[in-house]
Parts: sequence; C-alpha cells; structure tokens
Amino acid sequence: MEPCKLLIFVVDDEMSIVSTLVTILEHEGYDVMPFTNPLAALEAANFQAPDLLITDVVMTPLDGIEFAIRVKERHPNCKVLLLSGNPATSELCEGARAKGLDFTLLPKPTHPTVLLKQIHSLIGVNPAEQLQD
Repeated sequence: MEPCKLLIFVVDDEMSIVSTLVTILEHEGYDVMPFTNPLAALEAANFQAPDLLITDVVMTPLDGIEFAIRVKERHPNCKVLLLSGNPATSELCEGARAKGLDFTLLPKPTHPTVLLKQIHSLIGVNPAEQLQD
C-alpha cells in the first residue's frame, strides 16, 4: 500500500531556514513546498491544500500569523506550526486566539528532533514509520 503523502508548506523569508527545513522534512518522507514570500504561498494555497503549514511569524509583506489565518480560512483542516526568534511572538498570537485559532509556536532555532516530534504530534503520523509497514 502506498503511504499517505502529506503536503507541508514551509514559509520563511530567510532562504537558509527554508532550505534547512525542506532537507529535514524531505528526509522524513514528507512532500514539501518551499516559499520565501507568504503571498506566493497564499496563492499556491488556492490550488493545493497543505496538510501542515510551517511559517515564520515576522515576515513582510504579510506576517506569519495573518498568513496562517488566511490559509486556515481556505483550508480549515490545515495544521499550523509557527516559528519565531522573537520572544514577544506569543503576544502576537493573541489575535489568532481571538478568532478561535490556537496555533502551535516553537522558538527559533529549534532542534530538528523537537521540530519533528511537534510535527508528528500535530498531524498524527510519521511518514518514515509508514514506509516500514
């Protein structure tokens, strides 16, 4: 049986972070679409529904929280993992909570093991384990 391929959008305005995340996620067996511009990712979300969105919070021209809210409006089942190096980000998440959205937030940098554990927790599946079945 073919394993379920989950699609993850990775969005960060720093290409080095996007590249690192893509390498980690593809190694785990996920399908990944990388973006350095949240507007480009939002446009792509019109055509493909991500199962998981991993996004930086502090970006332009659209911050990661507003971006995540817009993706969730289009794809309510999409899980969201926010990454931020800014300690004040939790305050920014209040706007999402006010709209009934409770996003998961991890600090940058995050060790790959912690990142993957959080991803597996959010989506409930580990593609590497599926491949062994």
